[in-house]
Amino acid sequence: MDLDELDERIVAATKRRIRAENAFLSADAELRELLVEGRAAGKGPSHMAKLTGFTREWVAKIAPGAEAKKRVVRIKRSKPAESDD
Repeated sequence: MDLDELDERIVAATKRRIRAENAFLSADAELRELLVEGRAAGKGPSHMAKLTGFTREWVAKIAPGAEAKKRVVRIKRSKPAESDD
């Protein structure tokens, strides 16, 4: 099967996209590890958000501090009404 010039360009673009995606995933994993390391070193999410351009909430979600507590949601339920049967 012969590839024409357009097919070759499509294959080349696909290969570049795969390389770029792999580079992104690698850089993203490295950044996430560094954020965790930064939190362990006492850096706050606001400080690291300024360095990265991400929101402080995103940084805090990726790298919660040691003091972070799980949020407990309690739902107050009323008792069912007594039936008049």
